[in-house]
Amino acid sequence: MTQPRKPNFFIVGAPKCGTTAMNDYLEKHPEIFIPEIKEVHFFGSDLHFTKGALRDPDAYLALFQGARESRLGEASVWYLYSRSAATEIHAFNPDAKIIVMLRDPVDMLYSQHSQFLYNGNEDILDFREALAAEGERKAGRRIPATAHLTDGLFYSETVKYAEQVGRYFKTFGRDNVHVILYDDFRADLPGTYRETLRFLGVREGFAPEFAVVNPNKRARSKTLRNFVQEPPEGVKRLGRLFFPRSVRQRVMKRLDQANIRYEARAPLDPALRAELRHRFAPEVEKLSRLLGRELPWSLLQNQAEAVHAP
Repeated sequence: MTQPRKPNFFIVGAPKCGTTAMNDYLEKHPEIFIPEIKEVHFFGSDLHFTKGALRDPDAYLALFQGARESRLGEASVWYLYSRSAATEIHAFNPDAKIIVMLRDPVDMLYSQHSQFLYNGNEDILDFREALAAEGERKAGRRIPATAHLTDGLFYSETVKYAEQVGRYFKTFGRDNVHVILYDDFRADLPGTYRETLRFLGVREGFAPEFAVVNPNKRARSKTLRNFVQEPPEGVKRLGRLFFPRSVRQRVMKRLDQANIRYEARAPLDPALRAELRHRFAPEVEKLSRLLGRELPWSLLQNQAEAVHAP
């Protein structure tokens, strides 16, 4: 009996750091297969998803059934945050390649807060207030009724990049972990893409159309958003009775897309940005030492740029 093929590379996060775009660009490569469904979160048993995570082994492997490409992969951004995902992935496939994408922690959190407001994981509109609520949320209070991942509401934990990347370095070895900074990704997208193809060992000459992926968005209707994410049981039963799963998924996807309003995010308050930059400076310096390079969002570099600005 033919053994099912397993994914041999993973885009593990962090959130809002270009992973959706990289996932889509890699999926277009003729030697790479990536399932249409993103964020399956099969690994990371310590993550407290109330919905959205695919934990059935047969259903997970079925995502890759029939793939003939040399590289099979998937992207789930909370694998980086998880304390157990690295060892679980290694037990599943010790030869896997790991892609990590990182962003200025201040910008990442501000973008993540906006994303959570869109998908219902967050209900505190003010970013500063949401950050300040972390302690209460760790105690089980002020959790939104529509939250699907309470771990994500612990914002300061999300940007402990050095600890998170260090787990993958230790588990897979540095040569098998490719770290991409969002700044490099934006400044030289074709070059960053070629480096990633080289890391994966596939043909580097291929270049897709680099379209804008995953811009900032809001839900037009929270009621429709909640319906799409968690339909009533009666609707689920009727859907299963009359329509195959693929049709149900397409209908819900179209409803979700019709409910999206794309809009630019308001600039972050400069005072709060400066406050958070100081707060996260130790984490940034730890990551700088781990990666052995100066980071474009380190506090010292930003202070030097401010001094020399015209």
